[in-house]
Amino acid sequence: MWTLPNILTLSRILALPLLVAFLWWPDWPAGYAIAFALYVAMGVTDYFDGYLARAQGTVSKLGVFLDPIADKIMVAAVILVLAAKGIIADWHVIAATIILAREIAVSGLREFLGGIQVSVPVSRLAKWKTALQLGALGALIFTSAVPEWTWVEPAALLALWGAAVLTVITGWDYLRVGLKHMDS
Repeated sequence: MWTLPNILTLSRILALPLLVAFLWWPDWPAGYAIAFALYVAMGVTDYFDGYLARAQGTVSKLGVFLDPIADKIMVAAVILVLAAKGIIADWHVIAATIILAREIAVSGLREFLGGIQVSVPVSRLAKWKTALQLGALGALIFTSAVPEWTWVEPAALLALWGAAVLTVITGWDYLRVGLKHMDS
């Protein structure tokens, strides 16, 4: 249970309040810089917890349970704070809402399918979606840390929309698989 991969996953969950606090701090570029560094560290631990668990043969039920939860609450918390701070604003809130809705729907679908012993592996496109989504959110945090880099924000918002498009595609893929296992 207390394997290094599980500790890394738990560290991401425990670091969330700190990340949110630094993102929330009003108009403090240094706070956003610290939040960005913390966000990157959380992303690195997300990569290494899975890598180490597979490499060491220590994949556990706890890790399989906690890892997607840690990912989803990190994404949800960052989206909510960035929207509340006006960093994700106007029409871009639609892209963020699409991402949040898909995360909730896929979590529910996975829970349902798990109850009937059906596993849905993560597709390569879903991994690209996650990378684009995490990159977009990280870049939006970065723009608040270094506001003079004005070119980053439009690129980050474009990436957010790209992630939203991939979110719809991969969400539909999961739903198609799930519908095959539901009673009519």
